[in-house]
Amino acid sequence: MKTFPLLISSPDSELFRGEAQMLILRGTEGDLAVMAGHIPFVTAVVESRCVVVTDTEERKEGTIAEGVLTVSDKGTTVLTSALTWDK
Repeated sequence: MKTFPLLISSPDSELFRGEAQMLILRGTEGDLAVMAGHIPFVTAVVESRCVVVTDTEERKEGTIAEGVLTVSDKGTTVLTSALTWDK
């Protein structure tokens, strides 16, 4: 499966940086999934579950706080106030 560069960052630290197959979270208009080749867009993120499927098919899950999601042809960035990964 194709991958895309993903950065999830908070004011305090970088929470994830790497290649991802998929990102799933909730925007203000509802649940969404980002995959390689997604059209560019920007949306607000609301507190929700966050799932990252990495390039090695590892599934990382956690709870993300509000923030902003930006998808471009250069990669995907999530700026959030907090993200707590499940153990």
